[in-house]
Amino acid sequence: MSEIDIRTVPFDSPVAQQLIRAVLADLAERYGGSGDETPVDPAEFVLPDGAFLVAHLDGAPVGCGGWRSHGEEGDTAELKRMYTAPEARGRGVARTVLAAVERSAHDQGRKRMILECGDQQPEAIAMYTAAGYQRIPNFGFYRDSPNCISFGRTL
Repeated sequence: MSEIDIRTVPFDSPVAQQLIRAVLADLAERYGGSGDETPVDPAEFVLPDGAFLVAHLDGAPVGCGGWRSHGEEGDTAELKRMYTAPEARGRGVARTVLAAVERSAHDQGRKRMILECGDQQPEAIAMYTAAGYQRIPNFGFYRDSPNCISFGRTL
């Protein structure tokens, strides 16, 4: 089994943007439209207020995820743009990225991670639940969407 190599990269870097286009295409297939209309600024993913991570297998980028600060208190992070390329699924990439994103946020003083997910992503819902995330009231851009499911967990 190949080792998963996690690297922090700028959100607007070519490798990050390649994976973000892939996740948006995946979401568009599931939900229609452009996939996700949530406003995102690359500056939100710069330490100490956020970070964006890319997973590599055998040198190729195969997954990503990031966090950005959420709320006034400064102790909550929001998970964004989690994705694993189809050819790398089932190899622990998503769980490895999730753990690395959580560590990064925790290292910057965040005590809680929250996220929005859609009801057409059963594999993501299963992973978040297995990782200890629990349903929370919807928040953010899709809080009023009937397809939105929000999760949170103490780090």
